[in-house]
Amino acid sequence: MSNELKNVLPPVIDSSTKVLIVGSMPGKQSLEKQQYYGNPRNHFWPIIGGILEENIPGDYERRLKLLKSNHIGLWDTIQSCERKGSLDAAIRNEKPNDFKTLFEQYPNIELVLFNGGKAFEVFKKHIGFEVLADRAYQKMPSTSPIPGKNIKSFEEKLDDWRVMNSYLSL
Repeated sequence: MSNELKNVLPPVIDSSTKVLIVGSMPGKQSLEKQQYYGNPRNHFWPIIGGILEENIPGDYERRLKLLKSNHIGLWDTIQSCERKGSLDAAIRNEKPNDFKTLFEQYPNIELVLFNGGKAFEVFKKHIGFEVLADRAYQKMPSTSPIPGKNIKSFEEKLDDWRVMNSYLSL
């Protein structure tokens, strides 16, 4: 069995995107469903609902419309990698997505939030922060349901993620 994965999820972005949330690589359930944050235990969608003070629709396409209507985009740092299972710690030989072109095509992005340490580290290693010299960026606590070293409660994560509010028209 091959452990090579390709991220076939396109960026969720349009010309009005101000905040880009960047993950590492979708987990197994997300890749199977072809949905960002497709694991129902992941805190991502409940955190977005808390920030936007909206009920998150069950339908994935409606979720994406909600993000776009609030100027939020999604993408991942990794285009392809080797990984057995869904853990970021198991990612090897990652190849990054082309952020330089993305930022050229979507110049209204003001803030990049990295969903967890792996997304931040891959971006730092392969892309570098000079590509966003005129933008803000911040590493956020992971929304993953997998227990980590620095476990935060849902409420603590939600408070941390509210950093995006000043970039959104809420």
